[in-house]
Amino acid sequence: MQVEVRDQMGREVSLTPFPKRIISLVPSQTELLYYLGLKDRLVGITKFCIHPSDALKENVIVGGTKKIRTQKVKELQPDLVIGNKEENTQDIVLELEQFCPVWMSDINTYKDALVMISELGELMNVGDKADELAKAIDRQFSEISTVNKLKVLYFIWYNPYMVAGSNTFVDSILQKAGYQNAAAHLERYPRLSESEIMEMDVDVVMLSSEPYPFKESHKEGLQNLLPKAEITLVDGEYFSWYGPRLLDTPNYLNSLNSFY
Repeated sequence: MQVEVRDQMGREVSLTPFPKRIISLVPSQTELLYYLGLKDRLVGITKFCIHPSDALKENVIVGGTKKIRTQKVKELQPDLVIGNKEENTQDIVLELEQFCPVWMSDINTYKDALVMISELGELMNVGDKADELAKAIDRQFSEISTVNKLKVLYFIWYNPYMVAGSNTFVDSILQKAGYQNAAAHLERYPRLSESEIMEMDVDVVMLSSEPYPFKESHKEGLQNLLPKAEITLVDGEYFSWYGPRLLDTPNYLNSLNSFY
């Protein structure tokens, strides 16, 4: 028996109820499946699915988030592949759905993440546990100190410089922490020239650990461009992973707020 569901991109997906052989193409969602007690249903993940620590040992690696080994996916005979609009390309989705159902998340806000958690939980017949997680995350976020209102420029890439603008999950998390995104007037992940950076009003520059692994050595160049700004390295997982890691994000954000 097949059931029809609708994913977060509004696509209709026909699948067997409560899938038993799942491939996850998204690190955050892999971690979520483990948290929900579904690791025995996972058969394949990407090389970037590093949480929990045993995930890479316990599953077949089917490639990266942008380059999937289609033949390997076929061999695993999944009854569901879980992806994400931003993480995975349209070509990957079109190729995979030729032989298996593909459910896609589309997460641009904090609320989108909570909806994804609940919807995937229901899809896997663990809706109560998923809803409990979503509620626990929401309780944690209600305890964030949001008094600073500092203007933050959040960098995700170097050469060229790229930052998180509006309509991104990172921007939503910055807002939840009480920060003002200095790039909120720009859409998605814009590239910025050095001259454009110099013209911006910024209190704090955050250099993320992912997708580009910023190091201490990158601080000097940006300090020269924004001499009045505080330059700091941040753990990108707390700003961009939208599964159970969100339980720990509020404590991390509060530690940053107390520092500034």
